[in-house]
Amino acid sequence: MIQFNKWLLIASLFLLVACDQKNHTADDGTAIFSADSFKEHVSVLASDSFMGRKPFTAGETITINYLEQQLKSAGLEPGNGTSYFQEVPMVNIQATAAPTMQVNTPKGNFSLKGYDDYAIWTDKVDAHISLDKTEVVFAGYGVVAPEYNWNDYAGLDVKGKVVLVMVNDPGFWAGDTTLFKGKEMTYYGRWTYKFEEAARQGAKGCLIIHNTAAASYPFKVQQAGHNSSRLQLDNRGKDMKNCDVIGWIPEPIANKLFAAAGFDSTLLVKANKPGFKAVPLNIGLSTTMDVKTTYDKSHNVIAKITGSKHPDEVIIYSAHWDHFGIGRPDAKGDSIYNGAYDNASGTAGLLEIARAFKAIKPERTVMILLVTSEEQGLLGSKYYAENPLYPVDKTVANINIDELNRFTKTKDMVIVGEGQSELEDYLKEEVEKTGGYISPNPHPEAGHYYRSDHFNFAKAGIPALYINPGIDVVGKGKEYGKQQEDDYTKNNYHQPSDEYDAKTWTVEGAMNDMKILFRVGKRLAFSETWPKWKQGSEFKAIREGKK
Repeated sequence: MIQFNKWLLIASLFLLVACDQKNHTADDGTAIFSADSFKEHVSVLASDSFMGRKPFTAGETITINYLEQQLKSAGLEPGNGTSYFQEVPMVNIQATAAPTMQVNTPKGNFSLKGYDDYAIWTDKVDAHISLDKTEVVFAGYGVVAPEYNWNDYAGLDVKGKVVLVMVNDPGFWAGDTTLFKGKEMTYYGRWTYKFEEAARQGAKGCLIIHNTAAASYPFKVQQAGHNSSRLQLDNRGKDMKNCDVIGWIPEPIANKLFAAAGFDSTLLVKANKPGFKAVPLNIGLSTTMDVKTTYDKSHNVIAKITGSKHPDEVIIYSAHWDHFGIGRPDAKGDSIYNGAYDNASGTAGLLEIARAFKAIKPERTVMILLVTSEEQGLLGSKYYAENPLYPVDKTVANINIDELNRFTKTKDMVIVGEGQSELEDYLKEEVEKTGGYISPNPHPEAGHYYRSDHFNFAKAGIPALYINPGIDVVGKGKEYGKQQEDDYTKNNYHQPSDEYDAKTWTVEGAMNDMKILFRVGKRLAFSETWPKWKQGSEFKAIREGKK
């Protein structure tokens, strides 16, 4: 009997080992995730000693060294040969604007006050930049979109002029689902596109009219950029087009300019209609900026777990480590922009995901990519996508994390830019396994699919997944969750008050969400198939070599 039990035990153990080897994914792999470890990483990264983690500062050096140390401790290999870093050549542009902007009109002249009435900067490296009674043209949305049969610059010559344009795109304002994507912002609605298009058209300047609902954040977010240093990729030797002056003005100031030109706010409504013709305002703007530039290198932090079966096929998890550093003090005198939620939380989440993948030994290579300068215009991920360390056609997918739910778990999760790729189907399955559900994006007008690092991978044709935390808080409901979300956007987004608070950061939501995103990547890591773009995605043709 003892002998029989002995052989039964051996057979049982053999069966367990065989089953594990046959289906590695049977082991959930999430037990290694630690709320205490996650909170410790957030508290360190968002501490005052990291000085707001701005690239080109001592805060960058402290940050990337900390991340390298943590990735080494987790047993990950360097992702760039023998190095955990990818150098990103950049330029720091410190533009100091004159305190006022003069407005010349047929009815008389007046002044606007910098910071209060406008926020401006430049992406050019000229030592001195000026507007001298530069003509202003209202160019609607500043959009050239052939696929939507829309061209705000049709028949218009804006060379040497300042274009005044609206934020978002026509579908949002008109409430017309047949215009663009209705309330869902397209890339044409993003401020980055509007500055780029104005430069392509030869404009000397571009000012975007700010509206909180259309932009999805208050004007104080843009005010933080006035007279502060900004970063750009080092484009020396390249034919890059930039306006001299770019920035924002609040809607009441735009209406003041319209009134001075003999128009009123109905001009904004007229711009919603197809065929709208740009309107010269017959007013001129005058101001100056002195510019100091510093060329240097920032760094993406890269580590990997080499796949056991398909080492040349790569899954990229990304998050941005940077924030705004030390800047203009808030009402309480705090000048350190700690960026706890945005994005110490996502960075800490990737460190946890890295440990989990190291433990399960994936069949495909899993890369942990912590990028620089997301807050400056997605620059670190843009540089990687243009200078990939692993071939784009061997990169299976990108899963991007920008802000993890720091509070109570939610029943739902939001897919940003829903309808893009099969990664969304994988996510939906994993969410439903936990008893949760995918909810519609509550702010489609915010254009979040074009506002974080996954976008640069999508533009390269790599299927990219990006989620927002849900609002259906367990035990408290949607209204409570929405109130929390709105409060953060209004009071803490890109402000010094985005800090880690051990008393309120319960992180049940973060733990739930990062485990789900880990399981999606785990499915990719052990699958023989690749996720595809869905029909109708603007990125499908790029992956299939048709664009």
